[in-house]
Amino acid sequence: MEILKVENLTKIYGKEQNKVVALDNVSFSIEKGEFVAIVGASGSGKSTLLHLIGGVDRPTSGKVYIDGNDIFNFNDDKLAIFRRRQVGLIYQFYNLIPILNVEENITLPLSLDNREIEKEKIDEMLKLLGLENRRKHLPNELSGGQQQRTSIGRALITNPTIILADEPTGNLDSKSSDEIVSLLKKTNKELKQTIIMITHNLEIAKIADRIIKIEDGKIIKED
Repeated sequence: MEILKVENLTKIYGKEQNKVVALDNVSFSIEKGEFVAIVGASGSGKSTLLHLIGGVDRPTSGKVYIDGNDIFNFNDDKLAIFRRRQVGLIYQFYNLIPILNVEENITLPLSLDNREIEKEKIDEMLKLLGLENRRKHLPNELSGGQQQRTSIGRALITNPTIILADEPTGNLDSKSSDEIVSLLKKTNKELKQTIIMITHNLEIAKIADRIIKIEDGKIIKED
């Protein structure tokens, strides 16, 4: 079942001599439950692509369909709600709220949506993340790996349609990186979670079901 469809996606910044084509007519699709890595050098357009898929930015032209929804048909308010409910975002620098503890950071999307927070679900999530003994700790009391696991929990807690991970190991040492990659693979296999991961690290990309290579804003290879 096709869960994501990207059609002729283009993003241009600036005009005339200052024009930069960050993304150039990109098209591909992803099946439900697939783990896809998008690789490329710095400036290749991979992060721009991820931000457009997640509705964080709008394209110059082209379409993104998530679970059949043309996301750029939504106005900004509806797109923000759709993104909060259907798209889980994992960033390189965690983006945790410093005054909230682990449990509060993970459940933040539910709180913003005025949704019930089920204790059993939180307990299961903390166990999956290996953070049962850290639930009341603030971000500054956690290691980098623990902070990133918290951000993964925040992305997963709404049962999103897709997870978008932007260089999720880019700020971690090799041991923590391995743990995060294993956790992402585990959520993909056990929870059947669709994951799109941006990385410049080909070794990390190899855990994915499929690798899409992007260069100068264009897809040049799929493995």
